[in-house]
Amino acid sequence: MKQEIEFARTLEEVRKKARAQQNFITKTEVEEAFSALSLSEQQMEMVFAYLRQNKIGVDEPADVDAYLEEEERNYLDTYLDALQAIPKVTDGEREAITLSAMAGDADAVRRLTELMLPEVPQIAKLYTGQGVGLEDLIGEGNVALSLGVTMLGALEHADETQGMLIRMMMDAMEECIETSAAEEKSDQKIADKVNRVADAANALREELRRSVTVEELMEESGLSRKAIEDAVRISGGKIESIAAE
Repeated sequence: MKQEIEFARTLEEVRKKARAQQNFITKTEVEEAFSALSLSEQQMEMVFAYLRQNKIGVDEPADVDAYLEEEERNYLDTYLDALQAIPKVTDGEREAITLSAMAGDADAVRRLTELMLPEVPQIAKLYTGQGVGLEDLIGEGNVALSLGVTMLGALEHADETQGMLIRMMMDAMEECIETSAAEEKSDQKIADKVNRVADAANALREELRRSVTVEELMEESGLSRKAIEDAVRISGGKIESIAAE
């Protein structure tokens, strides 16, 4: 059990490292991370397969575009076309804008935000297929970017800004995915509870050949009054086997 926990922890660390490296990691980095666990060749291949399935490139960039749905590709094309209108700048101009943004200049903050916008969809593509659509991921990234450019005063050097903003965008997208997964799990639990009550009520109705009362269902099924009443309320009174009170 201890080794299984260590394996899961190491796998998560490798995944996070790859995310920080734009969804790329070398085979050597992976092997070094798992070296203490003495995995077999077959087990290591399973690790590499897991990484590739999660759009993480091993020794070569992952083709994240291949995972996009047609609707997402169309949205992305439209979004990227709109970004073409953003005026380009030289490296020197970008550094000057960044320094001014770090100093709190409002115009520089706005300009730096524009310059960073093309990074958002590129990062968002790394997180597609995990329960949140590309458009929503881009939205989360844009919000994180808008917040991040107002926090650059805490940095010492201009070359730290891009890394900080990218990390904030990635964190926002990952949090969005985690929240979505938690909500989906919660919704499924609620649906399971409603179905359990409905199934018990339907079975008792078939036996009695009429709608059943809450009390009868409690006695026959062992379900609590609260569980039954909650199910009726959540379903909007759609459990027809239970008589209206």
